[in-house]
Amino acid sequence: MIHVVLFDLDGVVRHFDPAFMTDLEHRRGVNPGSIERVAFSKPLIEEVTTGRITRDEWVRRVGETLGNHAAAEEWGRHPSTVDDEVLDLSDEIRGLGLKTAILTNGTDTIAAEVDAHGFTGRFDAIFNSAVIGFAKPDVRAFQHVLDALDVTGDEVFFTDDTASKLVGADTLGMRTHHFHGVRALLAELSAAGVPVGH
Repeated sequence: MIHVVLFDLDGVVRHFDPAFMTDLEHRRGVNPGSIERVAFSKPLIEEVTTGRITRDEWVRRVGETLGNHAAAEEWGRHPSTVDDEVLDLSDEIRGLGLKTAILTNGTDTIAAEVDAHGFTGRFDAIFNSAVIGFAKPDVRAFQHVLDALDVTGDEVFFTDDTASKLVGADTLGMRTHHFHGVRALLAELSAAGVPVGH
C-alpha cells in the first residue's frame, strides 16, 4: 500500500522556460545549447548535486569553461514557475492521510529557492541530494528518503521527468512513473491505489 508520494522537483513541481535560454544564448553570443551542455557535464554536475561544490562555484566554472561569465551568471538567475496543478495534487494526496515529499538533484541553494516560491509547507519533506551527499539515480539517495520517512520501498510512489532517474527507486521496490504531465500521473496514482482526481 502506498503511504508516500515522492516527486522530483525540476520538470515536475517547477519548470524553466526554454525560451529564456534561447534568448539568453542569442543575446550573449553563445552557441545554442552550450550553457546547459557544460553545466550538466560530468563530473561538474555530480560535484554540485552531491554538495562537493556550491552553486556559486558551479556557475563560475560554467562561465570559465564557456569563456563568458556574464552569460553564465544570467543563466544562474534563470527564472522558474511552479506547477499549481502538482501543488494541488500534493494537497489532495495529503488530504487522504498520505505523505508527500520531494527528492531533487539540487544544489546548496534549494531550500532558499523553495522558500522563495512559497511551497515549502505543501510537502511533508524536501530532500536535496546536495545535503544527502548522493544524487539520483544512486540507490543511496532513495534509501535516505526511506530511512528518514520510516517507510519501505513498496510504500512509496516516485515520479520523475527523467526516466534514467527512476532506476534507484525501482531497485528498492518503489512504484515509479515517468512524468509527462498531471493527467497521466493521476491515472498512475489511481492504478497504484491512491484515489486522486475523482
